[in-house]
Amino acid sequence: MRVVPASASVVAPSSLVRIAARVDARIGALLDAETDRWTQVDPGLVEPLGALRRLVSSGGKRLRPAFCHWAFVGAGGDGDDPAVIDAGAALELLHTFALIHDDVMDGSATRRSMGTIHVQFEELHALEGWRGEGRRFGEGVAVLVGDLAFVYADQMLAAAPAEAVAVFTELRVEVNIGQYLDLVGTARGEVGERTARRISRFKSGKYTVERPLHLGAALAGRLEDLAAPLSAYGLPLGEAFQMRDDLLGAFGDETVTGKPVGEDLREGKPTVLYAIARERAGEAGGASGAAAAVLDRYGAPDLTDDEIADLQDVMVEGGAVAQVEAAIEELAAEAQRALDTAPLALPAKHALAELASFVAGRDR
Repeated sequence: MRVVPASASVVAPSSLVRIAARVDARIGALLDAETDRWTQVDPGLVEPLGALRRLVSSGGKRLRPAFCHWAFVGAGGDGDDPAVIDAGAALELLHTFALIHDDVMDGSATRRSMGTIHVQFEELHALEGWRGEGRRFGEGVAVLVGDLAFVYADQMLAAAPAEAVAVFTELRVEVNIGQYLDLVGTARGEVGERTARRISRFKSGKYTVERPLHLGAALAGRLEDLAAPLSAYGLPLGEAFQMRDDLLGAFGDETVTGKPVGEDLREGKPTVLYAIARERAGEAGGASGAAAAVLDRYGAPDLTDDEIADLQDVMVEGGAVAQVEAAIEELAAEAQRALDTAPLALPAKHALAELASFVAGRDR
């Protein structure tokens, strides 16, 4: 069960596709029923509910439901149990909430190769010639659509045991804390590697891997004995996930990731990649060196394509990309070592090893 290095071609595990299909069907049934219900109150409500439906169905890796599923199965649960499908749907709806609100906070125009929710409704406001400021209208609607996703996520877990609900609650607190740290780090303009890693752990890593694993174990009634071994696997893998996201945010192919190339560079995200690049530039030429001067433009919203290319060159030639790639490989290997000794059913261990390979080396 070897973890594939990031440089290898990594294909999504077939089990991920199967789990995604069941979760998508569950969410689709819920949102279709809600659209039917609320359009009887006002036909115009098809717009926000339809926007939520389109975003959920437009893509996404469904990693969180998969980690929850395999922890549940590894703890002795039946993979066809509706409870774990509902939990996967809850995780995916919560992720959708986070994406919508994150796009508002970042002012992002594109998500999954289409306009973000706030942009769609700003355009609708202009098209209809409505009163007031279009930007505020679009952002207000996006906040509400995100809130709907948050409420529907709760609804999916209404019948879950108290221990599982407690895990889900902690997950939600952590992702909000991480998002605040990300906002502050972006506003400050510069953070060190240690701070960047803490932000990535709470904003993304824990809620992508560790807590979904804990949720699956809690659903199976085995959180107490499995929390520690699942964390030993989930925490380093979650960090590797976010580091790969950092690289994709700076270098990813827009046709694959669905987001503009270099968007994170314009937003000035406090990533581990940037922190390492800044540190290495200082070591190489001091604060006034050529590389440091290029990095000073990091986070400028008016970055040109040429300046993005310059930033990418500094990150590659200065060794930051290679250092992050090496860190991803080591974190994935750490996760694999923990998985090898975890008291989980063998099919789940194999599936979690495949997921680790995919997370560490994916291109989207």
